[in-house]
Amino acid sequence: MSKQIWKPGTFLYPIPAVMVSCGTMEKSNIVTVAWTGILNTNPAMLYISLRPTRYSYTIIKEQGEFVINLTTEKLAYATDWCGVKSGRNIDKFKEMHLTKEKGNFVKCPLIKESPVSVECKVKEIKELGSHHMFIAEVLAIHADESYIDEKGAFDISKCKLITYNNGGYYALGKKIGKFGFSVEKKKTKLKRRKTK
Repeated sequence: MSKQIWKPGTFLYPIPAVMVSCGTMEKSNIVTVAWTGILNTNPAMLYISLRPTRYSYTIIKEQGEFVINLTTEKLAYATDWCGVKSGRNIDKFKEMHLTKEKGNFVKCPLIKESPVSVECKVKEIKELGSHHMFIAEVLAIHADESYIDEKGAFDISKCKLITYNNGGYYALGKKIGKFGFSVEKKKTKLKRRKTK
């Protein structure tokens, strides 16, 4: 297999497509973000990167908090729409028929239709160039009970999450393994050893 060499760019795909809610319950906005991810486990920290020209940028910078809402196949249209429309003169919650939910630690609304909403507090802003990175601590995670199994585990495979890939939205496929499955000992081998 041969590979072409391209100039440097953002070609690390797939990445999450999330709707970030900000503002207050009375005056809120939603911005679609694909430049997001995990930074740290303890304390739990995430980031989002926004262009300073975005309407939500100023809201988040001034308020110091936001909510990351995971998106699904059902939310794909709203996800795209909230990414191409400005909230300066539009109520995105109203236009997309999304429901505001009150958070526990932030003034921003959560999106009820999202299977997972993550309350975040900004700790630092890094000005990197075209985008500024908001480094944030996770304050709380709200998980829809309909995706929690009888053991209390969240079954993310049932959510039908979407990703962003080089200009397009894609549905996530089926689960093909779990962390550590490549080195996991098979139960049948263990049983045989115990019986000998």
